[in-house]
Amino acid sequence: MLSYALRRILIVVITLLAASVIVFAVLEIVPGDPARLMLGINATEDAVAALRQQMGLDQPLVLRYFEWIGGMLTGDFGRSYTYSVPVIDLIRERLVVSLPLALMALALSTLIAIPVGIFSAARRGTAADAGVMAATQLGIAIPNFWFAILLVYVFAIALRLVPAGGFPGWDAGIGKALAALILPAVALALPQAAILARVTRSALLDVLGEDYIRTARAKGLPAGLVLRRHAMRNAMIPVLTILGLQFAFLLAGTIIIENVFYLPGLGRLVFQAITQRDLIVVESVVVLLVATVVIVNFLVDLAYAWADPRLRRR
Repeated sequence: MLSYALRRILIVVITLLAASVIVFAVLEIVPGDPARLMLGINATEDAVAALRQQMGLDQPLVLRYFEWIGGMLTGDFGRSYTYSVPVIDLIRERLVVSLPLALMALALSTLIAIPVGIFSAARRGTAADAGVMAATQLGIAIPNFWFAILLVYVFAIALRLVPAGGFPGWDAGIGKALAALILPAVALALPQAAILARVTRSALLDVLGEDYIRTARAKGLPAGLVLRRHAMRNAMIPVLTILGLQFAFLLAGTIIIENVFYLPGLGRLVFQAITQRDLIVVESVVVLLVATVVIVNFLVDLAYAWADPRLRRR
């Protein structure tokens, strides 16, 4: 298990280095001068040159890359051109919104999807199975931003149960903060739950056709025990894969939902930084999100090895 983990750690390090180079290079070749964009078209050449020097844009690309990546490794993400504050402060401020939102959505998705997938697999070919599959297909087809607007209309405007948008901050109380996040979490969770339920059902059906499952049934074991003890663990690998991908998506891909609900999260920060050409913020946040995706996939690989010891030899 240790050698398996060390191999995966090496892959993580190589992937992160390659991703940092790609992110830096892509943003550097984007047309436009950040200094001139920030100062406006009427800015003098002297003012633009002074700002470029202040931002370090007059230095060689290689030197700028190593300074940037070295700063990130020591916790110094640089200073935002637009907000005039350290980027790490912006990330902390937005992460306290995006991370709880992603965890809430993932928890809701898992709590809904896995029981639904098991229920559907245990009743394959019945009307209940057909109904579940139709519901999950509808959940996949509906855009989450349209679903979010519908939730706002029903629960915030019509019923007035929760706020329609905004985030009061955790200082206002956990209850108020969670109330502001519940609708966005549901809007994110239900489409992901539909995908996860179908994957769970498919994985279970594949496992339930194996010889050892038929042997367990032939011994007279109850169907529920066969599902829990023999089928679920072996069906978890594709489920874990989807869970890892969903967490990465929920943390990094919430730009639309955060804009619908006016949430000051990482998604909106990236969107605002792109429109303002604040390269240091875009680079830092994107690499942080990439690192999150890579580390989550690493943890999923370790979970694979726990679920199926045969994978440790690969």
